[in-house]
Amino acid sequence: MNYADLRELKTRLYFTAEDVASLLQIKSDSALVLCSRYTKRGLFVRVKKNFYVLEDNWSRYAHEDFFQLANFLQVPSYLSCVSALAFHGVTTQVPRGWYESVALKRSVRYATHGATFHYFKIKSPYYFGFVKTGKTFIAEKEKAFLDACHLSVFGNYAADWSAMNIEILDKVVLVKMMEAFPDKTKRYVGELCKI
Repeated sequence: MNYADLRELKTRLYFTAEDVASLLQIKSDSALVLCSRYTKRGLFVRVKKNFYVLEDNWSRYAHEDFFQLANFLQVPSYLSCVSALAFHGVTTQVPRGWYESVALKRSVRYATHGATFHYFKIKSPYYFGFVKTGKTFIAEKEKAFLDACHLSVFGNYAADWSAMNIEILDKVVLVKMMEAFPDKTKRYVGELCKI
């Protein structure tokens, strides 16, 4: 067996050792060993345990591909905060290789090959306000702003508010979305947005 046997992986955004085992018709333990060896040789990028990307794919991925990876690395999750605000043109900050998401399970960070995927855990009542854009779940601009504010208020996030064009946020939508959040968050948003 050689690397050419794994050609089908080029069509996948990411893959697991089980995918390799199925493709090569080998045992799972053997596939894990192969994945480890190919990662050390620089042919696979290990993003987290049992989550791989072909190095050839990784090096040519566009922003949208990394957005999709962010959605799959932790499920459920959606892109938010500065990553989503940059996508919507609300901030001039464009974090290169930095992908921020909101998740229900846990706060965690995965960093590899110049990319960092950061997940912020929020409570389920605040998990809303996102849409599917292309193949990616991403916060609406007002919700991304609210998520960043909420996390900041509780000391879990820092944003450069001066780099943001808050005027393009829909204040009616913002006020409606704010209803679900605690008073501390509402006050903070009110001060920043003068509402």
